[in-house]
Amino acid sequence: MTAQRIVVAAVAFVRGGQVLTVRKRGTTRFMLVGGKPEPGESAYDAAVRETREEVGLDVGGPGALSPLGVYLAPAANEPGRELHSTVFTASLPGEPRAAAEIAELRWMSLDGEGHDDLAPMLEHHVLPALRALEASATAVRTHPSS
Repeated sequence: MTAQRIVVAAVAFVRGGQVLTVRKRGTTRFMLVGGKPEPGESAYDAAVRETREEVGLDVGGPGALSPLGVYLAPAANEPGRELHSTVFTASLPGEPRAAAEIAELRWMSLDGEGHDDLAPMLEHHVLPALRALEASATAVRTHPSS
């Protein structure tokens, strides 16, 4: 039997080699800002709405979000279900604050070291993608083309 799929959109905010993670009320795992799209809502629009609702940041507008990837992983808070997540990156437009169902915010290193409370999608897919993106950006800054 195939696991039931949960579709979500999420946003990774990175600053100073750290990524913003959130923990929803009543849960123990940290994950990215984001959630399920409403009927007829695109992943992009869901990511914008969820960011506003969960951490009070407005990332709307054309080109404000950049696609990072689409990932499949076991759902952190719903055993036996699979998460299908479209993940974006965005520049931080202000200081995030916990709102809606968010109980806690935490900035954590992109290496994920010392954290055993991460959602599988974040730990196994997003952090490696963000580290690769950061390494690529560093290489370009260090060795610009002539």
